[in-house]
Amino acid sequence: CIDGVLGGEDYNQNNINQWTASIVEQSLAHLVKLGKAYKYIVTCAVVQRSPYGFHTASSCFWDTTSDGTCTVRWENRTMNCIVNVFAIAIVL
Repeated sequence: CIDGVLGGEDYNQNNINQWTASIVEQSLAHLVKLGKAYKYIVTCAVVQRSPYGFHTASSCFWDTTSDGTCTVRWENRTMNCIVNVFAIAIVL
């Protein structure tokens, strides 16, 4: 999803809202198509690349046997993108 939205683009602050919304919506659509019994939370951050770096952290209190998380880092010469997916099992 990230490369499909940001691939070939240069950082432009005027496009950030559109890019992040597209990445989140496409990611959720792909996850839902898997048909798994999970609720998903997807976050996306796009920042201009700088020599100072970019750091992020997240934490959850959940059932480590059934819930999970995945973080994807994407970058090009002008920007960095971090997508976090949190999957919370639906127990019936």
